[in-house]
Amino acid sequence: MSFSIDIDTGGTFTDGFFLSGEKSASVKVPTTPHDLTECFLKCIEAGAGCFELPVEDLLYQTEVIRFSNTIGTNTIIQRDGAKVGLLVSKGHVGLAPSQEQDGKTPLVPQDMVREISGEIGPDGQVLSQPEAEEALAMAQELIDAGARCLVLALQGSDRNPANERLARGFIKELYPRDFLGSVPVFLSSDISQRGGEAQRINAAVLNAYIHAKLVRLLYKAGEELRQRLYGKNLFIVHNNGAVARVAKTRAINTYNSGPAAGLLGARMIGKLYGAEDLISADMGGTSFDLGYVRGGQPSYTLQPDVEGFPVNVPMLSIRALGAGGGSIASVNGKGLQVGPQSAGALPGPVCFDLGGGEPTVTDADLVLGLLDPDYFLGGSMKLNAAKAKEVLTQKVAEPLGVSPEEAALAIKRDIDRAMADGLSKIKQDMGPDFDPLLVVYGGAGPAHICNIASAAGLKKIVMTPFSAVFSAFSSLGMDVGHLYYRRLGLGLDDAGLGEAMTSAMESMTEEAKRDMRGEGFAPEDIAYSLELLVQPADGDSEVKVAAPAGLAQDAAAMQAVKAEAQALLASGGWSGDSPLKVNTISLLAQAAVAHYQFPKMPPAPGDAKQAIKGDRQVFAENGGKGTTVPVYDRELLGNGHAIQGPALVESEHTTVYLPTGWGLKIDEYNNSLLEEV
Repeated sequence: MSFSIDIDTGGTFTDGFFLSGEKSASVKVPTTPHDLTECFLKCIEAGAGCFELPVEDLLYQTEVIRFSNTIGTNTIIQRDGAKVGLLVSKGHVGLAPSQEQDGKTPLVPQDMVREISGEIGPDGQVLSQPEAEEALAMAQELIDAGARCLVLALQGSDRNPANERLARGFIKELYPRDFLGSVPVFLSSDISQRGGEAQRINAAVLNAYIHAKLVRLLYKAGEELRQRLYGKNLFIVHNNGAVARVAKTRAINTYNSGPAAGLLGARMIGKLYGAEDLISADMGGTSFDLGYVRGGQPSYTLQPDVEGFPVNVPMLSIRALGAGGGSIASVNGKGLQVGPQSAGALPGPVCFDLGGGEPTVTDADLVLGLLDPDYFLGGSMKLNAAKAKEVLTQKVAEPLGVSPEEAALAIKRDIDRAMADGLSKIKQDMGPDFDPLLVVYGGAGPAHICNIASAAGLKKIVMTPFSAVFSAFSSLGMDVGHLYYRRLGLGLDDAGLGEAMTSAMESMTEEAKRDMRGEGFAPEDIAYSLELLVQPADGDSEVKVAAPAGLAQDAAAMQAVKAEAQALLASGGWSGDSPLKVNTISLLAQAAVAHYQFPKMPPAPGDAKQAIKGDRQVFAENGGKGTTVPVYDRELLGNGHAIQGPALVESEHTTVYLPTGWGLKIDEYNNSLLEEV
């Protein structure tokens, strides 16, 4: 018997999906912000319990562990990362992320930025070099000021990293790695070889800012696993759609990694139904994360925005709204406001009884009767309904002059409206001719999604049995891989393009073979995907075009790439006829691992009534007036069973609220199909 383990640590809960043959188990444990290793291990312990195995036995039989987490995102939001010292080229201080942002402290205060000499020409030639004495003096000043790491982000390093590497050599001579006082030195050219100096500086600073926290977590997690008899690599989920071992993971590649996995999982679900156009919606404890798949391709951005900082590290595109089960509700001079502040994992919603004092969406859902206080997380966590109602009465109902139930319904409607607006915007971005399938997941999403979808004009929803742990489940479908970039800056019609591409491909392929050997794969196990990032010579728009590996020697293929690039640019509003240039070439090297296969279920006997476990009074309709609705046990619903709202469908980790006008049917994949009728 062998196992795979996939874990996703979110702001409120840590989710796990465990698979062995045809048997699977999903678990959910509270996130422990003080030490994420603790909830990581508790998740594995809970999974071992599902298979009635000691942890050591489970891990000894485990082939692969994949892990996504929110530590990078939370570190940037909370501004509690490493103190960074930044070295830039003379005259480029203004490009540093040294300004306050929404009242938050800068990533790099102005007094932690220094200038050094060195210039790279437009064609990548070294016009002048950094001076050793100057570089060492500036580095020493930053270290004396408290820098725990240094970032070298020098002008022109996307074209030629020589000056950054030279300056790092000077510094490491003074602070070699075997010295206790050594500080990490990060190069912007190692993080990005794409154009856009400010974006490259941001990317390098963000990477350094979250690096220390992340490396402590991941190496500690790896050591804890080894002590429990796991002898293989711990793979980290990346936001580019692949996973890699800790030693080959850059911190910035973990940003939004859980939501990125969820988007790929949604595409996997869409394939079951032949749906190439879909929207993924993940409502957890702290955020509502949205992505889309159009024509089978997941949303992707070449210029991401990382918590307000533009960077040039391409990644899957996820839009996060400050709306989740932990979103705090308050009343001020403008009336009711819900979010974006969140109670997080600690203290969490008031009903968690962990010290929270502010009413949240989860507290409102409990007051509305959508949640069973004795069956939260399958009964493993009891909710304090009395405390939830008391705080909601004091802080929302009385200021508004309404009943607690009416206040709770107002909170639900407010958060649903905000999420529907975000969903509508994603739908608009896809274009007017798309009728996407909505794949919903996250522990809090099923209680809200029907109302959200109605408001956004979406009428078809699919929800898997693993929806409460979907990001963890989704990483099961991700392969081991690495993404490489080389800067070219040559025209598509340039006579030297073929030679430059061949040289870049050879370099990246050799690097990929070395990296994948470290992951445990032979050269024959590797599959390669080539892409060009193309831009008009007279414009800023940039598009990504897939290309065959032998493009450099294939004139017809080159013309096809050119035509596709022109079409993509035209669809984005470009109407020029200037020559096109290849800014960057990228190579994705991947090795496949076993993926989850969705088993088909035979038709279930009887009808859905046999799954009714009782009824409950809910206040989510009729202006907060109580309505008694049936409560179904999701585990007892099978292929062909159908339900009409209003109703509640409870599983161990989540609750579906089916309002009036909506129907739910279980299909042959054991998925819930929800449709407005």
